[in-house]
Amino acid sequence: MTFEYKTIEKPIENTLIKEKGSKFIGFAFPVHHETELRAALEKIREEHPKATHHCYAFRIGLNGENYRANDDGEPSGSAGLPIYNQLLAHEITNILVIVVRYYGGTKLGVSGLVKAYKESAKVTLEEANIITKELETEVEIQFNFNQQNTIFTLLSKFDAKVLSFDANENCILTASLKLVQKENISEKLSEMQYVSFEFKD
Repeated sequence: MTFEYKTIEKPIENTLIKEKGSKFIGFAFPVHHETELRAALEKIREEHPKATHHCYAFRIGLNGENYRANDDGEPSGSAGLPIYNQLLAHEITNILVIVVRYYGGTKLGVSGLVKAYKESAKVTLEEANIITKELETEVEIQFNFNQQNTIFTLLSKFDAKVLSFDANENCILTASLKLVQKENISEKLSEMQYVSFEFKD
């Protein structure tokens, strides 16, 4: 099972390479779902309305299972795929890379385009800080008021963050912790009397 993934720390904008008069401007955004993706694409299209092409590739999901490569009018496979291959080469996910092209008057041919889009994506990703993120999960625990200390001690042992705490006679607490700890903490909670818990994933 996977407990972590690699992505970029923050957006990278406006890396530039030139090829026979054409300008290729690269952008990279960390994205987690389609809405963020669409917003980023929209933003770049608005910033570069006169560009000839807005080609992009993205991977979303732990293993990059949601992905697409878009040539935006360039010959099939000459733009989106070389960008996508850079995402694979860097082993990153939850990422969108867009390469905006301003045509410079000289045709580059398919191999020239492949090279330019690959280079632009590569340069953009090399500027990014690639980080490893650990997956988290949330757990809701119910327990008696007098068990508070025991529960809090256990949570701090597993580096869990308390998200909400409702202290009544029967307490309800929600905490987030690293997915890798899920089994260990489940084991400990199962051994306690008057404690019930469930994970929210």
